[in-house]
Amino acid sequence: MDKTYVFEGKTTNEAIDNGLKELKVSKNKVDIKVLESEEKRSFFSILTPRVVKVEITLKEDVESEEKRSNVEHKEIKNQLEFNKSEVQERIQKFLDDFIKNLPQNDLNYKIDIVENDFHIDVEGEDTGYLIGYRGEVLNSLQLILTNIASKNLNCKVKVLLNIGGYREKRQKDLENLALKIAGSVIKSRKSITLEPMSAYERKIIHLKLQDNEKVQTHSIGEEPYRKIVVSLKSKYKEK
Repeated sequence: MDKTYVFEGKTTNEAIDNGLKELKVSKNKVDIKVLESEEKRSFFSILTPRVVKVEITLKEDVESEEKRSNVEHKEIKNQLEFNKSEVQERIQKFLDDFIKNLPQNDLNYKIDIVENDFHIDVEGEDTGYLIGYRGEVLNSLQLILTNIASKNLNCKVKVLLNIGGYREKRQKDLENLALKIAGSVIKSRKSITLEPMSAYERKIIHLKLQDNEKVQTHSIGEEPYRKIVVSLKSKYKEK
């Protein structure tokens, strides 16, 4: 459930600023509703101290998706350092053997180590069969590489696999989908539930729509069938 708090100030802006400072969040991470405006003051109340109240609701779903997608990275930083050269050798051995046994074995790959993460880019002609429907094969290969990299270690090594620039293309497609769905929700005034997505893909949708003034997003269901729901914000449902 979303977490809602009430804050006060002499003006609306002051009440909002007080809330953001206390919650230690930026404005795009919350929904704000004015409960008592400075404009709604009667003649008889002008001698009383002016108090404006606002309701601030944390966008818990966006934060939870970010935490879910970054949890492995945070766990790695808390673990002891591992021998990156040995891990890279294991990854290279697997990729060399794997590519050698493919029908098309003219693929090239590059491994970049960013802090404790291993970024692998694979390029070649006709790599679609290694990506699969909406990245299913790619994600499975990434999981295998993660298990190989983490073998006999006391931590889970994060491996990010990209084939034929698929990740960038998929991100652009998801961002366009998010805008299209938001437009449909605003027009129809009805919520729309998307098909199941990975945590990585859900995060892209959440982040793309987190600053939208009229719609909000949250996730439902359990992995691997967790879905995003896009709906109108409460203040627009009433109109």
